[in-house]
Amino acid sequence: MGDPVSIIVPARYASSRFPGKPLVALRAPDGTVKTLIERAWEAARAVPGIDRVIVATDDSRIAHAAEGFGAEVAMTDPQAANGTERCAEAADALNLDGIIVNLQGDAPLTPPWFVTALVEAMRADPAISVATPVLRCDAEALAAFRADRAAGRVGGTLAVTDRAGRALYFSKEVLPFGAGGPVPAFHHVGVYAFRAAALAEYPGLPQGFLEGAEGLEQLRFLENGIPVQCVEVEARGAVFWEVNNPEDVPRVEQALHRGRE
Repeated sequence: MGDPVSIIVPARYASSRFPGKPLVALRAPDGTVKTLIERAWEAARAVPGIDRVIVATDDSRIAHAAEGFGAEVAMTDPQAANGTERCAEAADALNLDGIIVNLQGDAPLTPPWFVTALVEAMRADPAISVATPVLRCDAEALAAFRADRAAGRVGGTLAVTDRAGRALYFSKEVLPFGAGGPVPAFHHVGVYAFRAAALAEYPGLPQGFLEGAEGLEQLRFLENGIPVQCVEVEARGAVFWEVNNPEDVPRVEQALHRGRE
């Protein structure tokens, strides 16, 4: 069986780029309209072998919506700096142990096998305390990243790793230089798996310059010398995209129409 696995879906209302984002409506191919947070919660529940799924939020509107579709909810401090801090607070309040997954509330297209790959990697190697998936970019994904940057939008994140898959850096820029030619680029998927002790340690780690400059919470681990293992996953025909900006809503709705294995 191994360690228990819980998924926490952090969501906040006051997003600087997209206020009220968790409650934005997304229309599926059958015409069903559900909020972003409900679709993210459904993505978490679709992962096999998960013991518990919790929505962690600081906002009563999100909490009310989540309870309305049957989610377990943990209320967290509005001062939490990011989703990982929110997950750490919820995990502490609920006394969660084992492996804890942060499946972000803006990532409803997350395929279940992305999470399964992280759990399997951590169970296979007890030395991994933090793991996150990366997806090799195809031409369409790279074009979307470059279009966002050309338009001045902050979109998806790319990861650079060493030969063993340990993260060297994460950035909102398209890295490395020459990506899409002889050099592959890896889209960082916004899911994290932590051992409970590593997650509990995170809020007490000092925030570094790079985390602030990039606006990427996972850089706090790297800046404090804690390795982050990147696990390459395959799309299997699924389209992965996060809702970072209002312009992403039609992209995600289009992906819902394409279907998912």
